[in-house]
Amino acid sequence: QVQLVESGGGLVQAGGSLRLSCAASGGAFTLYNVGWFRQAPGKEREFVAAITWSGVSTMYADSVKGRFPISRDNAKKMVSLQMNSLNPEDTAVYYCAAGRGYLTRSPNDYEYWGHGTQVTVSS
Repeated sequence: QVQLVESGGGLVQAGGSLRLSCAASGGAFTLYNVGWFRQAPGKEREFVAAITWSGVSTMYADSVKGRFPISRDNAKKMVSLQMNSLNPEDTAVYYCAAGRGYLTRSPNDYEYWGHGTQVTVSS
């Protein structure tokens, strides 16, 4: 099994930046793709970004493309999401998840999940 722990959330003003981290333990983390998802109050969980196990390929939601680069360091078992130019619509709980196979936007294709970290963007 893979255990995932998110960190780096917090309160930031619109236009600011935050860097989220997803630390992994257990299992063969380097074999897993990792995705970031978010869920705002009253809304469904939505895809944000994903990166393949090798770090070669990435995928982004249109709403964050160009603002939220995703990266990983397999030696440190860490995946990061750099969030720039934040706006109030980015307010949500952010989750990282690990899955095998093709890189995908569907949360159903990710096997392991962290407990989330809250990001709040004030206007």
